[in-house]
Amino acid sequence: MKREIITTADGSTTIHLPEWNEQYHSKHGAIQEAYHVFIKMGLFYLIETNLPEKINILEIGFGTGLNSLITLLEAQDKNVFVNYTGVEAYPVAAEEVKKLNYATQFKKKEAILNFDKIHDAEWEKASRITDFFTLTKQKKFFKDIDDVNAYQLIYFDAFGARVQPELWEKPIFEQMYKALKVNGVLVTYSAKGSARRAMQDCGFQVERLEGPPGKREMLRAVKTEA
Repeated sequence: MKREIITTADGSTTIHLPEWNEQYHSKHGAIQEAYHVFIKMGLFYLIETNLPEKINILEIGFGTGLNSLITLLEAQDKNVFVNYTGVEAYPVAAEEVKKLNYATQFKKKEAILNFDKIHDAEWEKASRITDFFTLTKQKKFFKDIDDVNAYQLIYFDAFGARVQPELWEKPIFEQMYKALKVNGVLVTYSAKGSARRAMQDCGFQVERLEGPPGKREMLRAVKTEA
């Protein structure tokens, strides 16, 4: 499938798939979307409500590594240790990574170094990227995730239901529910009604929240019972 590097509205880049008319991140702003959906509504919410010293995070769709980079930077600022697991069946090629401008968009000088470390890290192995961030990249399909009671936070960043509807149905959210600890949180950019109902059918308490630029709403789901 053809892939193109495009620049989004906030100046940050993403990967565009013309055949699907789909992007890895919002064309309205890749970094803005990541900060709003996964950091503000996910990471910061979890820190404020649970006060953890260590957070285990699962990312569904490791993709470009943008969400992991931002999480790394914020974990250091918040003095919280993060064990980060990123699942991706089709890793982004090294030549594509070099064309992404995420690291240079941040004013923090360590962003460039750590973005390289994230992508140089071996797959299927835990790698200590900083004193506050350990990364494990797993190359597998989402349906093969079998973790139980392992994570406090899930970044659900799969391609949209228009192109991969099976990733937004009850079976995948049952896996996510099992993978989360009690009081664990799942956040996603989607506000699709069928996805919300599928989450609720699995036992999640789901709320609609203000969406990132270009989207009216998003979803946050909490596992309140074992």
